[in-house]
Amino acid sequence: MSDATSTSVSTHILDTSRGRPAAGVGVRLSVRQGDEQAGWVAHGASRTDADGRCKDFPALPEGTTHVRLWFETEPYFCGGSASERPEVAEHSSNPRSQREAAEQQDAPRVRDSAPGSFFPEVTIVFAVHPGEHYHVPLLLNPFGYSVYRGS
Repeated sequence: MSDATSTSVSTHILDTSRGRPAAGVGVRLSVRQGDEQAGWVAHGASRTDADGRCKDFPALPEGTTHVRLWFETEPYFCGGSASERPEVAEHSSNPRSQREAAEQQDAPRVRDSAPGSFFPEVTIVFAVHPGEHYHVPLLLNPFGYSVYRGS
């Protein structure tokens, strides 16, 4: 976001099962120029902060037409509470573990005994136009997600 003409991306993850931001989620940003036949190029990586936000991606290269955000959701849902993860421990004020939050869901009990996550990753691809900012919030829970273009 170096100047008014750069194209930029930010994201925000809200864990709707807990009613809180999803802190400590790894996010990778890739870019593509041209049509669908062009290859993806890694352009940045971040981790959501205590407010569930990634605001530190670099401005997109000139000519970028598509962006791919890859969210590493499995470690978030399977890795214990945010306060147990060192990268967000200093920001967490909620001692409840992810497991306790998940148990409050109206989901089948079998979920709690199964290893892994239903969505081990979430990938979002969207088109971009030069000079615009794209804020892409992800609403996430153990069994679903929704995404939209924010402001």
